Amino acid sequence: METILAFVIGGLYAGGIYMMLRRSIVRLIIGLVLLGHATNLLIFDVGRLTPGQPPLIPANETTLTTPFADPLPQALILTAIVIGFGVQAFAVVLIKRVYQTVGNDDLDQMKATDS
Repeated sequence: METILAFVIGGLYAGGIYMMLRRSIVRLIIGLVLLGHATNLLIFDVGRLTPGQPPLIPANETTLTTPFADPLPQALILTAIVIGFGVQAFAVVLIKRVYQTVGNDDLDQMKATDS
């Protein structure tokens, strides 16, 4: 499962970088979103996948048994998802405002309007 997830992460990184190299600002933001999702999956994969084993201490023991899910990467990913959603919402508003001002979403033509 971790090998398949590694290929998915690589594909998301490749797609994100490819989209960021395009000239459209909309594709740039989509590339950033893909990179954010790939990073979240990478953190999740580094925390090791342990299905069906919550990190709870049983009533008659004082420590955790060995195969348990690490809650720290899950908490980090949840925080990153919330922050990423806020950044994406801001980017959508920014794209709309730039398109209203400039009239297109081509990054090269936006540089030409700076003068």
